[in-house]
Amino acid sequence: MSDAFINFDKVSKAFGIMTVVDNLDLSIGKGEFVSMLGPSGSGKTTLLMMLAGFESPTSGAISVAGKRVDSLPPHKRNMGVVFQNYALFPHMTVAENVAFPLRMRGASRSEIVERVTKALDMVQLGAFQERKPIQLSGGQQQRVALARALVFEPEVVLMDEPLGALDKKLREQMQMDIRDLHHRLGLTIVFVTHDQTEALTMSDRIAIFNHGKIEQIGGPSEIYDRPRTQFVAEFIGETNLLSGKVTSSSNGLLNVTLEGSQPIKVASTATYEPGKHVKVSVRPERIELDAVGEGQNELKVRVTDIVYHGDHLQVEVNAGGRRLVVKANRKAVAPEIGQDIVASFSPEQCWIVT
Repeated sequence: MSDAFINFDKVSKAFGIMTVVDNLDLSIGKGEFVSMLGPSGSGKTTLLMMLAGFESPTSGAISVAGKRVDSLPPHKRNMGVVFQNYALFPHMTVAENVAFPLRMRGASRSEIVERVTKALDMVQLGAFQERKPIQLSGGQQQRVALARALVFEPEVVLMDEPLGALDKKLREQMQMDIRDLHHRLGLTIVFVTHDQTEALTMSDRIAIFNHGKIEQIGGPSEIYDRPRTQFVAEFIGETNLLSGKVTSSSNGLLNVTLEGSQPIKVASTATYEPGKHVKVSVRPERIELDAVGEGQNELKVRVTDIVYHGDHLQVEVNAGGRRLVVKANRKAVAPEIGQDIVASFSPEQCWIVT
């Protein structure tokens, strides 16, 4: 992006013969919340550590606000860092933990008191200043770590799977709290996670990492609704992949014949030559059962399994030898195992992946 605040320019990182980050370009705008999402070993944490200054790039340049930072030590980069394990000092009180970055920067006593109070109030822990970390819950410890990262008013906040150790309810609450702080303070946040829902919930943009490269970057809806590759389609949420061959195209629609000679239509701005083998992705929640409509793609299927998920039913069906998963809304009359029904989805609800 032209107004990039953080910029990675052809950055690589190798440990011996293993390249962990491979000639990567990434730009992040000021005040943007970007999540780096991918499987273990995909390079996302290594990239974050290079931005923080705990690792050095093998090649390439990292800049913030137009200035190179890759040769600066961590304490001169003006970045707050929050780790998964909190990294709190057990012998210090909450206030002393939060004050630590200020003391390292030589702040006055009055400034330390004022800033620590403000930071703890921000994370709703103003009454816990004299407690030790062991006296706090996991969620409270994470708030202390967040306050410590924010207390010196950094330009950038880096978070490395900070919510991974929390239970589901606390995790969801902290997601909302961090999102709220981002909006209120206009923070630039770079957030590493392997949790897809977390990334979709919190981010302005998501970068999907695979083998040291960014497979796709975009807003949550773009990443989820229009993944470009099979890897992204399968990594973010669930998807059904249908193999077929393009027969023709017209007016933004591809005619595709699936294996087994079933024809469907796929909305696509790209053009493909007739005979081209393609994979069509369709999300489980985009498929309707026994809802026949004009212009819909319709597949005759047999129900093979039904799993109750509370707010929906996960229905597995067999479509000419292909296993499809459907997230069906709960209805008065649910399908039954062994029942022959129609699975339908519109051309706009499926897409080609490479």
